[in-house]
Amino acid sequence: MIFDSLFWTLGGWIIRICMIPVIGMRKEDPTTSLAWVAVIFLSPWLGLIVYLLVGEHGLSRPRLSRRLKNHANFHRINSEYLECPNYQGCQVNEDYRVLVGLAERHGGLPLLGSNKVALIADTDDFIESLIADIKKARDHVHLLFYIFRNDETGKQVAEALVDAAQKGVQCRVLADAVGSRGMFSELGSWMISKGVEVYPALPANPLRLRLSRLDIRNHRKLAVIDGQTGYTGSQNIVDSDFGHKKAGQWHDVMVRIKGPTVRQLQAVFVEDWFYETDEVLDFPSLYPAAKKEGRATIQVVPTGPDQPTEGFQDILIQSIHSARNRISITSPYFIPNEGLITALRLAVARGVEVDIIVPDRSDHLLVDQASAYFCGVVLRNGGNVYMFNEGMLHTKIMTVDDDMAIVGSANFDIRSFYLNIELVMIIFEPEFIYNLKMLQNCYRGHSTRIRPEFWLRRPLYKRMTEGVVKIFSPLL
Repeated sequence: MIFDSLFWTLGGWIIRICMIPVIGMRKEDPTTSLAWVAVIFLSPWLGLIVYLLVGEHGLSRPRLSRRLKNHANFHRINSEYLECPNYQGCQVNEDYRVLVGLAERHGGLPLLGSNKVALIADTDDFIESLIADIKKARDHVHLLFYIFRNDETGKQVAEALVDAAQKGVQCRVLADAVGSRGMFSELGSWMISKGVEVYPALPANPLRLRLSRLDIRNHRKLAVIDGQTGYTGSQNIVDSDFGHKKAGQWHDVMVRIKGPTVRQLQAVFVEDWFYETDEVLDFPSLYPAAKKEGRATIQVVPTGPDQPTEGFQDILIQSIHSARNRISITSPYFIPNEGLITALRLAVARGVEVDIIVPDRSDHLLVDQASAYFCGVVLRNGGNVYMFNEGMLHTKIMTVDDDMAIVGSANFDIRSFYLNIELVMIIFEPEFIYNLKMLQNCYRGHSTRIRPEFWLRRPLYKRMTEGVVKIFSPLL
């Protein structure tokens, strides 16, 4: 009995002491390192297990090496498809030239004009539009989604894919292994039996991942039909009341795109498909000739731990530095790092109005606590905070003045900065940005604006809880 107690106690201290240099060497961000040290010191044995499962900063070494090796090759091979040297309509305000260059260096994809974009802010409208485009497909349909659920919506999309496949259309579905885990055994198997190719992305098998993070997910939402019509944004293939009991009706945004940028969305899918299947998609109709469809200029930016820098975070900070009048951020989870908080504080200091719109309650309790703390930081620095009270606000967008918008799958939190594989677009098109700002005004109209004096007078236990959770926010 005494020996057992001595073993656990001594072992705990050995873990604490040995893990400090291990964490220090493997974590570039001091805040994240301190959070892990706190976990290890509070519960060394449990903390060690958790660290081994989700503590590595990135993909497994074989997978990461493979992605980095082939990323440049894909863009070199497909360069003729990803660029349109004679594109028109790429007039971008001089204030955003640095941003455009930064985004291209990170994602490897150039700014493209001549696109037509349509904003879809209703789940049912998006599913209806997607199914209509699948029914009109003549050559191929490519879907990549974090959540593809075996519910009514998922079944409708699956039936459309099966109908298309039986007409000779090549249909491929890539869905995250964890986010869509309930789909593969039944709905996925049915689609496969009917001629649709279905694969899981990032299988979460501890024995195969070689101590890489189990919680790194492919969080992208992407659809390409016949290489001519594309969709991306925050919406999954799931019923609009998904998670209703926890947070209420979900609200999302998708963008339907026609034009040269669809080629780049196709390239993102082709690359992810290769990493999961070892199949290089290469057929003449994969990248059809690009046509001038509209006047929207778009920068596609794939981000993730396979990239050399934290691209989404850098893009956000540079966008904030470019603002002159107003910044409006809408996100279900708001857990910024020090760099983003500093950029917002400096924006307020130079006279820019900063609005943060978050749900009153999300689907993650601990994330809500951490988000509440950082909302308080924004309030103390002169920004505005709105708590949306009509359900789960899952939209992830930022508008800057009347000039630019960022739309995509990435949340404004540390997970999207460092861990998840995401896809965002920087869009320059006055009418689209106007519609997006009107949507944000609608969100504000269904929100409670938080007064700083009220926020500071909340019960002490709430503020203490948020402060404690904030310590571990880099790990959420």
